[in-house]
Amino acid sequence: MEYTVSIEIALPLERTVQLLAEPAHMSKWLRGLVLHEPLSGTHGQVGTTSRVVFLSGKQQMECTETITRREPADLHGIPEGQVVHFEREIVAEGMWSAVCDRLTEADPETTLWVSENEYRFSGAMMRVVGFLMPGAFRKQSLQHMQDFKAFAEQGKDVREAKG
Repeated sequence: MEYTVSIEIALPLERTVQLLAEPAHMSKWLRGLVLHEPLSGTHGQVGTTSRVVFLSGKQQMECTETITRREPADLHGIPEGQVVHFEREIVAEGMWSAVCDRLTEADPETTLWVSENEYRFSGAMMRVVGFLMPGAFRKQSLQHMQDFKAFAEQGKDVREAKG
């Protein structure tokens, strides 16, 4: 299963990618994030493998994330016209995913974030979920992007949301 989602953030590119890459901010916009800890390497750097735990309702999901691309490596002084790439592979029981995020300057005060997502499922349970609920994966990706936008632009923290 493959899909692409995108969103505009009303902040300059450099500020947007710095907020996105900062581990201290992740729980503020990644809804349900319980834990994101590097098992090897340095957070956000190519080759780093992390244990990631999410809670959705009463369901806990644990996965392993490996950073496969980050360009440029230094997110300060990004040259005009530079496309920023964040790419990762995520593995969980019955699921493999690759996410390729591209961030570009739409204008000096706006960033365009495009996220290409690919999922592969193994095991009967996950194949059924992937077949019956493909829209749920796209919806969740877009929700994370909308939550980041609200955090970046307005300082909203998903942990403080009501309901």
